[in-house]
Amino acid sequence: MSMPISTWAIRNPIPPIVLFLVLTVAGLIAFRQLPVTNMPNAVVPVVSVIINQPGASPSEIEIQITRRVEGALAGLSGVKHITSTIAEGSSITNVEFHLGTDYDRATNDSRDALASIRDQLPRSILEPQVRREEADGGAIFSFGVEAPTMRPEELSWFVDDTVNRRLLAVPGVAKVQRNGGINHEVTVTLDPARLAAFGVSAADISRQLAQTNIDLPGGRLVQEGTEYSLRTLGGVQSVKALRQTWINLGNGRGVRLGEIATVTDGGAEPRSITTLNGKPAVTFAVFRAKGASELTVGAAVREALADIAANNKAVTFTELFSLVDFTQTSFSSTLYTFFEGGLLTILTVFLFLRDGRSTALAAITIPLSIIPTFLALYFLGYSLNMVSLMAISLVTGVLVDDAIVEIENIHRHMADDPTKKPYDAAIIAADEIGLAVVATTAVICAVFMPVSFMGGVVGQFFVQFGVTVAVAAFFSLVVARLLTPMLAAYLLRAPATHQGPVEGRWGARYRRLVEWTLDHRGVTLLIAAASVALSFGMIPLLSTGYLPYEDYSQSTLTIELPRGSTLAQTDATAQRMADILRERPETLYVLTNAGGEQGVNVANLQIKLAPPKERDISQREFEALVLPALSVVPDVRARFSNSSGGKDISIILTSEDTQALERTAKAVERGMRGIDGINSVGSTAPVSQPEIVITPDFAKAAQLGISVQALSDAVNIATIGDTDANLAKFNHNGRQLVVRVRLAAAPETTLETVRELRVPTAGGGSVPLSAVASIRFGAGPASIERYDRRRKIAVEANVDGLSLGDALEMIHELPAMENLPRSVDVRNGGDGEEMTDLFNRFLEAIAAGLMLVYVIQVLLYKDWIQPLTRMAALPLSIGGAFLALLLTNTDLNMSAAIGILMLMGIADKNSILLVDYMVERIRNGVDRRQAIVESCTVRARPIIMTSLAMLAGMLPIALGIGLDTAFREPMAIAVIGGLISSTALSLIFVPVLFDYVRDAEDWLVPRLRRLL
Repeated sequence: MSMPISTWAIRNPIPPIVLFLVLTVAGLIAFRQLPVTNMPNAVVPVVSVIINQPGASPSEIEIQITRRVEGALAGLSGVKHITSTIAEGSSITNVEFHLGTDYDRATNDSRDALASIRDQLPRSILEPQVRREEADGGAIFSFGVEAPTMRPEELSWFVDDTVNRRLLAVPGVAKVQRNGGINHEVTVTLDPARLAAFGVSAADISRQLAQTNIDLPGGRLVQEGTEYSLRTLGGVQSVKALRQTWINLGNGRGVRLGEIATVTDGGAEPRSITTLNGKPAVTFAVFRAKGASELTVGAAVREALADIAANNKAVTFTELFSLVDFTQTSFSSTLYTFFEGGLLTILTVFLFLRDGRSTALAAITIPLSIIPTFLALYFLGYSLNMVSLMAISLVTGVLVDDAIVEIENIHRHMADDPTKKPYDAAIIAADEIGLAVVATTAVICAVFMPVSFMGGVVGQFFVQFGVTVAVAAFFSLVVARLLTPMLAAYLLRAPATHQGPVEGRWGARYRRLVEWTLDHRGVTLLIAAASVALSFGMIPLLSTGYLPYEDYSQSTLTIELPRGSTLAQTDATAQRMADILRERPETLYVLTNAGGEQGVNVANLQIKLAPPKERDISQREFEALVLPALSVVPDVRARFSNSSGGKDISIILTSEDTQALERTAKAVERGMRGIDGINSVGSTAPVSQPEIVITPDFAKAAQLGISVQALSDAVNIATIGDTDANLAKFNHNGRQLVVRVRLAAAPETTLETVRELRVPTAGGGSVPLSAVASIRFGAGPASIERYDRRRKIAVEANVDGLSLGDALEMIHELPAMENLPRSVDVRNGGDGEEMTDLFNRFLEAIAAGLMLVYVIQVLLYKDWIQPLTRMAALPLSIGGAFLALLLTNTDLNMSAAIGILMLMGIADKNSILLVDYMVERIRNGVDRRQAIVESCTVRARPIIMTSLAMLAGMLPIALGIGLDTAFREPMAIAVIGGLISSTALSLIFVPVLFDYVRDAEDWLVPRLRRLL
């Protein structure tokens, strides 16, 4: 079949040249404007409902708040999962919606659902918050701030005000989050003895201050033709004036605040302590907005901080962690690999063609295909990330395939016929090979396009990969059909001497091998079937995983002390462990953060390691080595997290039977600890929190007119202060500080102090708390987790020297897992869940891709049976990929799956080149056997050339040569193994399969015609 477009391009060279000049310039402009990120922008629609009830226990919040919120949200359209985390004073419910759900509508529906049950929730809760996270992924920066001349609360405000305001003005910055430091506030520390003497409660004082220490509008007044605004100014202007505030004691009595309390201007009670290498520190993290370039945002953030430091000489910023540097390394590595692979590909072409002009024509295909691809990525709203850049580096070897086939065919025509000039040979050869080139490119697109519609979180990774490869392959086809023949016609030179076709020694051997297979078709077919069976027989031997291991040079250690431990005890333990970690030569510094939202008995340690090339062990090996040394610290649970902040393994157990759930979790945890290759085992089972339980004497309380709410307020406000919204405010340098009224912190405040707290009565007097309530010690859950409206406990761990798939298989074979109570359900969470989803969706995409490949070949060749021959090489490529993964001890993970997907297109290309020429020769009247042998001899050279070119492009990645190849290495290994097997086996087995199919056609077609 002739393809006149190549002939038109040869006869009209200017339009193709102008077209590619425009595409190249536009592509280069788009490349400069494309955002560079670490990973694709994966948008998972999650809406968070946050409700705070200060002082409430987790059990109370679960019953009174969380269950009702979950019930209201469960009926929303598109809900996938509902997870809740309940701690003292707070309930956080996250609603995950299915991908494709309108994010704005999901948020509004969640807000409406919450409003419908607002009157069913306790009156003492703070205003509920419904929000969605606008930041994309984790923090891209973490900085430490030092200012020796500033007090801790002043430095904290400097970060909250100056730094936050400046960085949020940087385009692409979504959020700045401070860690460490303390908030600035005015503290009113009450004297319990004076309170008892005057018969006043902490709640009375706090509310009187809030009502009197305030500026309010007073309307307006017109006086003598002038309009005046009226204002009531009750706010004090200094701490000294605040001490002089009168407190009403009732019955006409009063006392100045300073007589019953100590008023100080300073920091709030610290609930977290952050240190850097043992010294107090204030840190902050920077998050980027969705779609913003990490490199651009990173450069702008560093410049903004440099300006702040220049204007504030006392302040020093220290960069603690940077995802931007990792992204820059990955980006530079990909470009390095791309150029390296391109040069090796070009060298391979030159070694075969031994012609500088022909090699240059093949080489020009790479930039002319890649650069316009950037233009398509820009219009699609994609970014240059690890996935799309991997697609570009992977497709490098494929891009030259079409050009190689075109140029090699032109060379062959000039070698066969001395009278043909490059111009004539280009027209004939391009038209002869045209359909095969279109078919091979269509196959590549058909294989990858279904991957773009995989769905799920995995699909958001694959969509950019599939589209990038398909677009680049399309542009390579346009180059091969328009530019390559045209340039060859005008730039190639005819050989100086014409010797006719030269088969060569290896060509002769291959011819004899093909002839032998045709003489022994049954044996050959059995060998092919055995190869396929062995290929799929290797699947159980392969280890499976989700994402390849990445060394970020940073480890996160979480330590947990027994419940009831104080913040000081937690910080002391964290410092002891930091000292142990700093003894390792791989450690650069350790950042500790004790307390915070996770509880005062929990601390996180961020360990910054030296770059991978400056240490002898990996990040994972470092973590495995230090765990035994850390275990010497008594009564502490220490666990490392992975790079995403979670664990490699998460076994989720859910049930409404709390006791059965806890027993099962303990049994599973115990079993997991006995598996070699699994470490940092722990569970999220709730630990009892020491409590002081106040039980009202309802008879006495009723007589005195004291409600349960009044008892709670008396204790709550006295020990931690009222909520910020109800506190008095103090104007200080243009901002308002809260005035917190409370008793002194421990050890000054004791249980006896609590017993003597005054509780107001209905008659205007007050009585001690102990007069209307019993006070005793107790215990309750410190936190509660729920999953899809059931209690949840997750048993989590990391893997070391064991693949994720093997670890999960061993865990599910534990007796505790095989004998689960009926009331307990189990499922994989975290990476295990994503891995299962990956392989399920990947198999669906492969099936859809193969169907499209078949359909495209039927449409192009108008034949229903021969496309099966062309697709026969696909299973032959699998064995080589599996064997390569097995020999190199590489997991079958997302990266390797991408490589196998690539093989589907490459293997089919080789078969198309062979079968297409066989059909063409038979159509021209050549005997079938002769046509098969001749086609194999003629097309073996371009097939081997294209395969070697692809191998050359993949080899540096497979060998780990470059700045960062961990994510791409499994892909390259799979491609190399599969490419070798598919090339070798398709050259041997496809001729026999073609012969068999032709026999079947010769027998079947006449009979079908008679039936019709």
